[in-house]
Parts: sequence; structure tokens; C-alpha cells
Amino acid sequence: MSTEDLDALGWDRPDITLVTGDAYVDHPTFGVALLGRLLQARGYRVAVIAQPDWRSREAFEAMPPPALFFGVSAGNVDSMVANRTPTGRRRRIDAYSPGGTAGRRPDRAVIVYSNRLRECFPGVPIVIGGLEASLRRFAHYDYWDGAVRRSILLDSKADLLVYGMGERAACEIADRLSGGERNLQGISGTAAVSREIPEPGLGETDADGRGPRTAWLEIPSFEEVIADKPTFARAFDMIRAEMAKPHPRGIIQRHGDRVVIQNSPSASLTTPEMDSIYELPFTRRWSRVYDDAGGVPALEEVLFSITSHRGCLGGCSFCAIWAHQGGAIQRRSVESLVREARRLASDPRFRGVIHDVGGPTANFYAAGCARGERCGVRECLFPEPCPNLLRDHTEYIRALRKIRAVPGVRKVFVRSGVRYDYAMLDDSGGFLPELVAHHVSGQLKVAPEHVSDRVLALMRKPGCDVYEAFTEEYKRLNRVKGKDQYLVPYFISGHPGSTLADAVALADYILSLGYTPEQVQDFTPTPMTEATCMYYTGLDPRTGKAVHVATGREKAMQRALLQPAKAENRELVAEAFAAVGRPFPTALGSREAPRASRTRAPKSRVPGKPQQSALRHGARLAERADARSGERGRDGRGVNPRSSREERGERHANGSGPRRRSRKS
Repeated sequence: MSTEDLDALGWDRPDITLVTGDAYVDHPTFGVALLGRLLQARGYRVAVIAQPDWRSREAFEAMPPPALFFGVSAGNVDSMVANRTPTGRRRRIDAYSPGGTAGRRPDRAVIVYSNRLRECFPGVPIVIGGLEASLRRFAHYDYWDGAVRRSILLDSKADLLVYGMGERAACEIADRLSGGERNLQGISGTAAVSREIPEPGLGETDADGRGPRTAWLEIPSFEEVIADKPTFARAFDMIRAEMAKPHPRGIIQRHGDRVVIQNSPSASLTTPEMDSIYELPFTRRWSRVYDDAGGVPALEEVLFSITSHRGCLGGCSFCAIWAHQGGAIQRRSVESLVREARRLASDPRFRGVIHDVGGPTANFYAAGCARGERCGVRECLFPEPCPNLLRDHTEYIRALRKIRAVPGVRKVFVRSGVRYDYAMLDDSGGFLPELVAHHVSGQLKVAPEHVSDRVLALMRKPGCDVYEAFTEEYKRLNRVKGKDQYLVPYFISGHPGSTLADAVALADYILSLGYTPEQVQDFTPTPMTEATCMYYTGLDPRTGKAVHVATGREKAMQRALLQPAKAENRELVAEAFAAVGRPFPTALGSREAPRASRTRAPKSRVPGKPQQSALRHGARLAERADARSGERGRDGRGVNPRSSREERGERHANGSGPRRRSRKS
């Protein structure tokens, strides 16, 4: 917005100004747009400053300061992930910027924007939020620094941090400030810095409103976690275990003479609340000022997609959804989803295809606990499905059928990822047949992640046998339905626990598929994931046992092994096979002869016996690697020791970049 926009609206100044590292897109999958629409619906005047030039004060002083507060977010993606590849190089494309132009947001955008605002408007409260702030609220390992950083609250000098999705907290902050109250202490879903620890229960209630808190959970201090890796791992696991409880306590962490205080999480949104938020009057368009640049590429992926729910109970160790959206599923009603489908069908840009109906994991729409709330004692799916897990997919099937029946809708696809192990548990037995018959756009994306059961256990994913059973059923259903649809498996290279022998076994399986994946994921440590804790400490935070961590040259070899047929990976692949005592694979021809990658998966992608036997073979090789891993020394790290500090900038081969949609499956 500009002063001209304020004049047109008849405002002398806004009540709230939201500053974001993304271009402004009025769509519910963009956090600033969603919060802005919600606050606007509550009667507040909301302005947005999108991608301001942080190098001077001018862009920040272009509008009068807000009457209540500034809200600051790096955008939908952590700014370090958005700006830099795993090797530290600048990305050439930013999907959340006009025309995909990179370089329009600073590194560590929350810190940079907040400090600039503090410089320009010292008396105005600053509230930080979004993914970047949410996952950096405690002391955290920063991959790009190669070190543990303190809470982002201290570096940003913000008054308050909102963690999680933030609707309840943002509204309470606005209501308190508009009522003349300056004390923002004790708001659920927020964190702040204090010189002293408040008395237990002071201003804070349980997430369900049952009553005041009775105690804080104190985790090891910043000084303790930077001095000792086992202590860092213990602090992380204390946070994880507490946040998994149905009614978590507030958590405190000392930083010198100050204390970071995280209040308990906000209560989950009810279905009527979810409906009302996602049915706010979004235009689903980027700001007109981006027209000349060709718009904002990130909108294309989600323009005609429908968010059905948020939260994830999968618990994968490489994922931080538990720390941001939470482990409880918050879903919209089927009727609300149908109303949104009707609005999409009335859009003149609509061509009859709804690209997705889902959330972090599409088929978790109606997942939950038969007891009414998560117990916090055990996980829902790992190591075995909990008997209290609600498994029936009937409501999700009903939603998909009703959306398909909306006039003007020709196709409804499910592209946000299917958790295949949960699909196999479906009590109704109707989900997979429905999915195969109506909702696969030629290829179904699933994520077995690896072929080593030991690595999968560290990922907190099911074993190979579950994926094998799923692929057999998927093949059978395609045959019954007369479909010619492929499975696209996703794998992760370099995950903590994966040895070079494990990676070679995974390469064997990929070669058996007869194609080269176009996109692969090389594990990149990001704050507040269990796998990042393993990567930094070399320990499993739950058990304290040593975990192999691939770095340097070995990390690059594991990355190359995910695309073994690519000519540019030939040297690394050959080196990896030689390192584990294996000849160069005959499927690749001679070591010198380049082999062109295939851009479309062949029919053998529909899993059949050859593919399954290859999967079993890969699993057997991984099991042998597991057996040998105990002979690699007490650190369990195998080929290369941890790299030195100077090497940390080169740990990864260039990855595929941040995903626009979660494929958490």
C-alpha cells in the first residue's frame, strides 16, 4: 500500500501494518493475506508493506506508523531457504516475488525488517510471526551459520512473537491494544523476552481454557546448549515431548540475564472457525502493481486449490509441522469446501480443474484420536498405528464426491500428498479405489523416503513392507479401473542415519525403476526439526545414541546417488560404489558413457514384480549396511568424519529448492 491508497480509503493511518518478505497475493495460502482479511473482518484497518527495500528507511517511512502495531513476517518460506541453496549460493528464482525475481527479500528477513522498523518508529509495538519466527523462537541450530543462534526474539528486538498459525493470538493482541491495554503478557500462542520469570499461572490459561497454568517447563539455557551437544539434544527433546501433550505447559529458556518465555499454544480452531476464515472474501489475485512483471509464480500452483485442513499427526523427524501447525487436525466442513468449489467454478479464469483438495497430508482430513484428543504418550502412526487412531476416510471421500459434482468442475485432483500407510488402514476400504478412479492426474506422488528400515526408523516412517503392500494394491486397482497411472516415489538423500552403503542400496532401487528423477530432495537442516537436531549433534535426541551424519564429500555422493544416471553425477556415483566395494552398475553402461535422463516415468513405474523385487533387494542391501554400521567405530559415522567449520558452506550438492506444496507423506 501507499499513501495514495490510504487517501483513497479515507484513512489518516492504519491500525495495523503487516510487513512481509513475499509479494502480496490475496489468497488464503498466503499467511499475511489470511491474517489481514481476518483482522479486517473484525473492524481493523490493515495495511500491507510487501517486500520493502530494507537498505534504507524510505520504504518503511512511506506510510504513517500504525495506531496499534507492526506485524512482521519473512513470508511463506524461511528467508534463508528462499534465498539460498544448500551450498549457500544465491537462488536465481524466487517464486514468491514478482516475475520470480530473486533478491527482493533480505537474508534473515524478520530480523532485518524488525530492526529497521525499530529504528524508524521506536515507540510502536513490533510483533513477529510466520514460519521463520515460529521455528526460531528458542535457541536453534542454523545451518547457514553452522552454529547455534539465540532466540530470534533477541536479535529482532521485537516485543512479541506469535508462533503457530496465529489467528487467535493476532486478534487478542489487536483487541488488547485497541482497548488501551499495553500489557501483552500471557497470550496463548506467543513468546516474549523478560528480565524475570512470571509467577506460574499469571495471565495464562490452558489451551482449552480450563484454568491457569501451574508451572513452567524450564529447558537448558542458551549458554548450556551452545557449550554441549548432548545438552542441545536434551533441550530439543524436552520441547518436542511437551508440545506433544494435549495441554502443554509454557516453556522458558534463559539467555544470559534474560528469559525467553513461550506461553502455551493457542487452542485449535473449531470447524466453524476454520470455515469462516477460509470463506473470507479473498480475490485470489496478486496486487495489480505486479502485472507488468508477469505476476507472482507461487500463485499458479495454488490458484485453484482448496485447503481442507491444517495440522499433521505423521510425526516425520525431518518435518517441523508439529512445531508450527501442530499435531491436531483442524478441518473445514464438507459444506464449506463445496462452497469454495462453487466460487472457483464461477471465476472466469477457471478451466474446470481443481488442482488439489488437501493440507499438509491430503488424506488426514478426518484423522484424529478416538479418545477425543492426542494423548501425548505415544505417536499415532509410528512405530505401529495406535489402536485409538481414527482411520475411516469416508468424510474425505464424501467431500471429494461433492466437489466433483459442482457444476463446471470437470476434474478434482489430490496433489498435496497421500500418506500411503494411513491409506492402507482405511476402515471404509473406499479411499484408494476412489483415488485411483477419479483423483490421480496421471501420477500419484508418495514418499517412501528410503529403503533402509533403520534410516526409516530415524525418519519415523513405516518400513519397506508397508510401501511394498501399497504399491501392489495401487497396481491392482489401476488394472481393475482400466487406468494407466504411475507412482512417483520421493526419496531423501543425506538424512541423518543414512550411511553411504544405505545410499548405494537406494540408488540400486532407483536404477531398477528405469528412469532418473527430475527432482530430488537433499536433506537440508532447518530449525526445529528432529532430524536437524540429529545433524548438528550426531545424536538421536530421544535415545542419546550416536547417529551417522554424512557431510562434505560423502554428502555430495549421497545426493548424486539419487540421480545416478545423470552424466554430471557419474564421477560421484562411481566413487560411491567403489567406496562400498561395489563395481560400477552395469545399468549405467561404462563409467565414461553419459546416459540421458528420461523425463517421463515408463510404464514400469506402476509397481510390478520387477520393481518389488528391486525394492526387496534394496532393503536387503540396506540391512547389510545396517549390520556393518556397528563396525564403523563408536561415532557411527563411517566414511567421513564431521567436516570442519570451514567446510560447512559446502555440505550439500545443489538441491531442488523449496517445495510449493507439502508432500508430507
